Amino acid sequence: MDKANQSSVTEFIVLGFPNVTGYKALVLFITLVIVYILTLMINTMVIVVVTIKSQLHSPMYFFLQQLSIVEYIFLLVIVPNMLRVIWLEGATMSIAGCITQAYVYASIGCTEFHLLTVMAYDRYLAICNPLRYTTIMNTKLQRVLVVYCWVFGFFVSQITLNLLLQPEYCGSNVIDHFFCDLVPFIKLACSFKVGLQLGILILSVPIIVIPFILIIISYICVFVTILGISSTTGRKKAFSTCSSHITVVSVVFVTAISIYSVPVNENTLTINKLISMLYVVVSPLFNPFIYCLRNQEMRDVLEKIFRIKNIKNDEK
Repeated sequence: MDKANQSSVTEFIVLGFPNVTGYKALVLFITLVIVYILTLMINTMVIVVVTIKSQLHSPMYFFLQQLSIVEYIFLLVIVPNMLRVIWLEGATMSIAGCITQAYVYASIGCTEFHLLTVMAYDRYLAICNPLRYTTIMNTKLQRVLVVYCWVFGFFVSQITLNLLLQPEYCGSNVIDHFFCDLVPFIKLACSFKVGLQLGILILSVPIIVIPFILIIISYICVFVTILGISSTTGRKKAFSTCSSHITVVSVVFVTAISIYSVPVNENTLTINKLISMLYVVVSPLFNPFIYCLRNQEMRDVLEKIFRIKNIKNDEK
């Protein structure tokens, strides 16, 4: 490699969607702004409602509240800069800023995967061991599990941060993505490339693979228990408490596995971006809807809140 190509990179150019320009870029920008604001509002509503309504002070809603906090941080970390990239049709980011974004993104993703695993364990206890559920899943255990998810997420991702700080980045400084994901760093590194690849692969085991396996085991036990319930009504009620979580788990893990298990090349890069968009932007919008619309208690609370608000407006 010649000396010109060996020159050290001081900043990255994030391309965003180079094929989307002009009025198409404007439409995409406006759409994402609307989705961004709407998602922040919905997740804020879930966080506040679960906090102030005593009938929602149960383990399932406590974990749902934590999931909304995760989605909220996801949006704040990725979307504002993504909007800047789309508006400018490509923008620069410092190496430090790019690595920081990748670290926080990985940390929040790890926290989300483990939080979904904890939620699966909660459903396992509620259905497979209902008599001891309240004793086992007490307030102390809930807090311990949530703290574990957050601490483990940021601790394990610290290893990722250390890996990203090892290589020299030289030659091309172009990231053909809309944010600083982990995968582009492998392509741009001119040293420690194999170590970076191997490190990310190994880290995917505790971050994605083990949580996914634990969730599958939990739901195998849950389904076996549900099939053993004699009444049809009982089976439907038991399954309804799990269906929202199963839907969210399916979307989150399928998109994550699709992003990080399929090799990215020029032909699959656009698909990878679209899947990333689904995971980073669309999923945080629809997850609260999935939980709220498919959960009777949450629907009842929201209906009551909006009914009271409408009555007060009518009185004015």
